[in-house]
Amino acid sequence: MSRLDSMLRRLTAQRDGLNWAAEQINQVKGDVLDMGLGNGRTYDHLREIVSARRIWVIDRILQCHPSCVPPEKDFLQGEARPMLEQLAASGHKVALAHYDFGFGVKEKDVAEAAALSPVIARVMVSGGLIVSGQPLTGFEELSGPDGIPAGRYMFYRAG
Repeated sequence: MSRLDSMLRRLTAQRDGLNWAAEQINQVKGDVLDMGLGNGRTYDHLREIVSARRIWVIDRILQCHPSCVPPEKDFLQGEARPMLEQLAASGHKVALAHYDFGFGVKEKDVAEAAALSPVIARVMVSGGLIVSGQPLTGFEELSGPDGIPAGRYMFYRAG
């Protein structure tokens, strides 16, 4: 498979997974969290599908498309762990999280996701969902929506 085809499959899985998760959390109270703003495509999509919820964003730097800049009060800039700890300490709870942190080195990305899993759990409301491009630990793994190949995107429920 070409890298272009692989990217298209990943983005389609991401979009379909987020749409599925947004429908699943209709009865779950809480905010939304986008971990890894990047150029802002996912954040922009979340603004459309969960527009009635507050959307928190964490990233090391703000370098997204100008149309996708989150409000200053909702952007937590810095390394993931302290920003997640800050969010947990604030008392805000998350019903839907999207995990998209990564260095581009699979082993390093998997290790970081596992290390951040416990602090992600602290911000999640019971029954909340996590859509992730990396495997997380300590959550109930879900099959997610039909049509997304196993391992392409992962889906979890917080306890």
